[in-house]
Amino acid sequence: MVMLSDILPTGFECGVLNGRIENPGANVAIVGAGPIGLAALMTAQFYSPGQLIVIDRDDNRLAVAEQFGATETINNTKTDAVARVKALTGGAGADAVIEAVGAPATFELCQELIAPGGTIANVGVHGQKVDLHLEKLWSRNIAITTRLVDTVTTRMLLKAVEMKKLDPTRLITHRFSLDHILDAYDTFGRAADTHALKVVVTA
Repeated sequence: MVMLSDILPTGFECGVLNGRIENPGANVAIVGAGPIGLAALMTAQFYSPGQLIVIDRDDNRLAVAEQFGATETINNTKTDAVARVKALTGGAGADAVIEAVGAPATFELCQELIAPGGTIANVGVHGQKVDLHLEKLWSRNIAITTRLVDTVTTRMLLKAVEMKKLDPTRLITHRFSLDHILDAYDTFGRAADTHALKVVVTA
């Protein structure tokens, strides 16, 4: 239930629904393979997308994204993500791009990945200003959406879990008892080394 209280509804509501991933075969790019990006990846598959591309700088998280159903993963420190997405989508770009990081560089990348008529769904929490390149986007019929999660979809997601269409426990990589909470914080704080996604602490 803990994953249904925030992580999965955030990825689904703010990413998938706000990204307007409605048509089977739509090409989707997710920038950021942390828990929110992976939750968006899992729930985007409700709509049978075409290409389901995940972009991140962490090879371990990209490997997890492949296990979770990504059709292509891109480490954008090693590969030109824009060129690769264009190659995978016949030169058009992605119909929906989900920004799941919250950094100026990733928001810029999303603007380069989006296809004409597409939607950028911003999920990441931005703590500093980002640039909106209207000089490139104004004629391309692009929508940019934002939203705070309100968990209105939790009942539907719970039904998907009950029907075994969705397994939120896959996001949990570490479990600790309450008397080891400092170890839990250390594990999460060093996620790149520990390969942590979500850490659960139980009484």
